[in-house]
Amino acid sequence: MPPKKKGKKGPKLTKAQKAKLKLEEEQRRLREEEEAQIRAEREEQERLERQRRQEILDMLEAKDSERREGELRELRSLLEKNYLAVMKYKNDAAQMSKWKKYMQCSDIPDPAVQQDINTFISLWRDDPECSIKAVFKQCNVALQLIEELEMLLREVSDANYIPKYQEALLHLQDTVYAKILNTSMDILKGASHNIDTETGNMQAVIKGDNITLCLWANLMRKSRFKCLTFKEVGMGFELTKQLATSNIALRILHTSYDHLSTLSRMTHMKISTAPPRLLSVFGEVPSEVMEQEDEAKETQEEAQEKQDEEQEQEQEQEQEQIVEEEVQPGRESEEIRTTAYTATESQLSRASTHAGDGDNQIITQVEVLAAEATPPPPEDDMTVYGEGVEVVDLRKYTPLGGVFYYELFHLPPQSHHTKGWEIRKISQVGLKVFQYIPEKSNQTEDEEAVSPLVGLSVKLPDTVVFLETPRVGRWDAEGKYWRMDGISDFSYRDHAQEGEGEGEKGEEEDEEVAGAVTKVSFKMDTFYPFVLMQYTYANFPFRSWELRPLGKDSALFSIHGALIDLRITIQGNQCMLQTDREVGLANLFDKWMSAPDLQQAMLKAGINIFVNEHTDKFVTSCRKDPLREHVAYEQMALFASVCTFSWSKWNAQSGPEHIIIKICEHQGPDAAPEDLWNLYLVGAKRFQKLEMTETSELFCDDHHPESEFHSTFIHMLQDNMSPEGISRTREAHFLFVDTVQSLFCATRPLMYC
Repeated sequence: MPPKKKGKKGPKLTKAQKAKLKLEEEQRRLREEEEAQIRAEREEQERLERQRRQEILDMLEAKDSERREGELRELRSLLEKNYLAVMKYKNDAAQMSKWKKYMQCSDIPDPAVQQDINTFISLWRDDPECSIKAVFKQCNVALQLIEELEMLLREVSDANYIPKYQEALLHLQDTVYAKILNTSMDILKGASHNIDTETGNMQAVIKGDNITLCLWANLMRKSRFKCLTFKEVGMGFELTKQLATSNIALRILHTSYDHLSTLSRMTHMKISTAPPRLLSVFGEVPSEVMEQEDEAKETQEEAQEKQDEEQEQEQEQEQEQIVEEEVQPGRESEEIRTTAYTATESQLSRASTHAGDGDNQIITQVEVLAAEATPPPPEDDMTVYGEGVEVVDLRKYTPLGGVFYYELFHLPPQSHHTKGWEIRKISQVGLKVFQYIPEKSNQTEDEEAVSPLVGLSVKLPDTVVFLETPRVGRWDAEGKYWRMDGISDFSYRDHAQEGEGEGEKGEEEDEEVAGAVTKVSFKMDTFYPFVLMQYTYANFPFRSWELRPLGKDSALFSIHGALIDLRITIQGNQCMLQTDREVGLANLFDKWMSAPDLQQAMLKAGINIFVNEHTDKFVTSCRKDPLREHVAYEQMALFASVCTFSWSKWNAQSGPEHIIIKICEHQGPDAAPEDLWNLYLVGAKRFQKLEMTETSELFCDDHHPESEFHSTFIHMLQDNMSPEGISRTREAHFLFVDTVQSLFCATRPLMYC
């Protein structure tokens, strides 16, 4: 056999190389041992740190548990004291208002008494008076009654009264429209006696407190007539050739009120028969709380009825007591506050009922949070319409500035003068609607035959603010809703007010400039009532907010909305709205008024920062727990005279289980220094100061190492407050606290910022 070939071997290591490799291996082993030791020491340190932290947490939780009952008792006492004082103040004010109304001996009926309101409607319908001044005056009385009926519908606690109030409301609205229609007919009957010398037609503008009436009678019937502008009110119209040669009368009636939207809501929205106290955007009130509330209410009602029976001596006093029982003081509605506040009211009722019994029951919102009940999903409360019907959702859009009735009638018979006699055809029927059916033609060169539309232009009402370009909704009388289809050639612009004129070549521009105004113009296929609408939640979500105390029972609530920034100065129970934007509305801005009146005025003017039960369907929110959110509001209000509260970017990024608020003790118009601010977390069972700051890179809910846990928000805040500041919080007036909490509950900045 041939000899085996030996494989090639690498170069032989020298002793120095072997020693070097051995040294490197030994160093690597030592490093690994050192790293393992360091890692073990670090893990041990981390374990000890976790153990130390857990011991601290256990100690803090034990300490918090020991003083929990005392803190809750003190909070309960403060809430009850303020609540009872507010309710007494409101009850006394309601009684005083009722007494003043009684002493006035006014002829205006009480809308809560069905017999009185029916008598008023019947007598007014039978009244033949057609004088425009008398009719407008009586319409103002009817409008006042309508507002009171709407308030009764919002406050009603007995479902049996809802149909009665709604029926009276609709009858009053119909009577107001019928009276204005009869007055319009009376004026148009004498159109031939009020001919404009330049045009040969009749035109008139009549303005009242709540009504503007524009009438035009086509006496000349010239085919070349096109348009007319009522210069006094900035409203104009454009007719087709077919209408220009017809025996017609046109009416533009602008009302500052909106009865059609009310009719639409009553027709298509499901009216809940539950008492308002149980309907809450902050979630469903726990059943045990409701039962306790009902027991307290029954006890209060029985005592009140017994006292009233002893005092009843005359029939008139008995009727007043019936009205008083229909709207009970304990259930009276608060215009600006959402019904969520009723959860606190129910708990305070229990507090007053069970005071001194020694039982640890659910009294405050803090204790209710332990249940963490999730509210059921809201049901859709709008009627579902057929496919292709572009119906206005009145939850999403708000009509502003009242209703414009754009109507066409047959011209009533005019009188003729013959040999000193005035001859007029007597007709028992009222104004007859002129049914406009556009004539169709194949002549494409005739523009009006191709697009036989009627045009309209109106100046935006100076009582409202449109934050965005308004939209037009036309009324569907058959379906009883607003629609957005059928509107074309829409134009929204600022320009010099056009002059008035008409003639063979159409309207000519007036050489005199009356000032810059904002107008909208559009066309429709026929004549409809219409409204100008705005997206209800155009100013949501908020970019930031802050509540800064200015002094004793005074604070500044600032909201930086999506489109407009607003400031509300609070002084006691009075509020004043301010903004840096030029918006006019002298009757709204820089005027002191109560919080409910301010909310109603702002909503009517188109400046909405308030939340309702539908807001969450259209606005992106932080999805916070409603009860936990309300806990923050009611306790922030207690310290609003001393502490500055502000938004934090972490509130939107911390998830639904956390509510983060930036707070410091600071007073005055100047901004608080940055080093004074601290972040606080509102939890389900406890409150804590956070270690992180607004400029931290990541969210962390670790408590501040120099702070403790507390079962209430106010006691958590007191740990970082001066003794003088704590003393001033106990001196805050109950009306100021109530107003601040009302604004918080109405705007819900922790949810929508």
